[in-house]
Amino acid sequence: MANLEKGSKKLLNAWAFYDWANSVYTLTIASSIFPIFYSALFLTEIKTVNAFGFDFKSTALITFVTAFTFMVVAFTSPLLSGIADYVGNKKNFMKFFCYIGGAGCIGLYWFSLDRIYLSLLFYFMGLIGYWGSLVFYNSYLPDIAFPEQQDRISAKGFSMGYIGSVLLLIINLAMVMSQDTGEEKMQMMRYSFMTVGLWWIIFSQYSFYILPKGVSNGHKVTKDVVFNGFKELNLVWKQLKKDKRLKRYLRAFFVFSMAVQTIMLVAVYFGEEEIAWGSDSEKTTGLIVSILVIQLVAIIGAILTSRASEKFGNINTLIVVNFIWMSLCFYAYFMITPLQFYMAAAFVGLVMGGIQSLARSTYSKFLPDTDDTTSFFSFFDVAEKIGIVFGMFMFAIIDQITGSMRNSIVFLVVFFLVGIILLFKVPKKAISN
Repeated sequence: MANLEKGSKKLLNAWAFYDWANSVYTLTIASSIFPIFYSALFLTEIKTVNAFGFDFKSTALITFVTAFTFMVVAFTSPLLSGIADYVGNKKNFMKFFCYIGGAGCIGLYWFSLDRIYLSLLFYFMGLIGYWGSLVFYNSYLPDIAFPEQQDRISAKGFSMGYIGSVLLLIINLAMVMSQDTGEEKMQMMRYSFMTVGLWWIIFSQYSFYILPKGVSNGHKVTKDVVFNGFKELNLVWKQLKKDKRLKRYLRAFFVFSMAVQTIMLVAVYFGEEEIAWGSDSEKTTGLIVSILVIQLVAIIGAILTSRASEKFGNINTLIVVNFIWMSLCFYAYFMITPLQFYMAAAFVGLVMGGIQSLARSTYSKFLPDTDDTTSFFSFFDVAEKIGIVFGMFMFAIIDQITGSMRNSIVFLVVFFLVGIILLFKVPKKAISN
């Protein structure tokens, strides 16, 4: 495919379409059906599993594994982005992680407590595939869109992701609810994992066909360039020290992002364990309906946040959105009934897509004039992943020790409060030290 001009509608739409392809992972696997499936594997009230020589609370184990995966992503993404920058082929790396993730989703069909290590490996593959591909996907944004286009196309990507993922979830929900017995419902859930992997791989082909390969320079990978990514991160860090606005924004992003991503990764586990559902069937339906509410409202939320940023500025909008998130953590601590959970889901949807798309486009707009966008977005992604590792480990430790996810969720208030304070310190215009 011939390279399209930067800012062209076809190129922008092809980039945003990858959200349509990969967002089914975050909805079905990370947020809805897999957490319900995982919980249903435990037949007793005491949900523990023996793994790696320890007895884990079920939710704590999956949280620890998730945190470990993000730690791997944080370490490997600089290596891979450095190589991608050197050889000028970020698209191949994006493809690699896409296919690893898709294969992991398909492998979840065989997830069971009897094969816990293989099962966790498939879970690990799906998670690392999704987040690994985002390193390269996000780095395309300043390459394909001009600064004045980035807020809207970033929001459009998230909106397309919500629509596509909701469509597949409705299909998966129909599959599950069409069955009468628990065993048959579990089998349909296994099939839904396979549909996610196939959807992700198949629909990503359009983006791969249109997106440019990268800035080709004819270089080949040698052992001397393997650690080039860390060298580039060091160069990025030196440039950040000279840019007060970007440096302060990254500090704020690191703090509030760890809280947002942690909540999004554990929300359904929280709803499954802490909310008083009437029966297992009502629980399954209620949780999936809640996720659908989140996704549908999130489309509106992403658009409204984009418009608000145009009128009030990115930083001011992020401050308000973070305040809403902090309030939701307080509210979640006292939630008991399904109705209360539905209300929380609606507000989460309103701010979920908005904070993600705006955080990404704000960073993109704050970048200095450079062609080395992959290294800057690698730094951004490493900061995000390290934050998630810290947030997830803290959440899991509190959950494991206290036996309640409520204590973990209210602890996240601290992160949002600090994030708000740091956002107030971000200069409105670029300032060099």
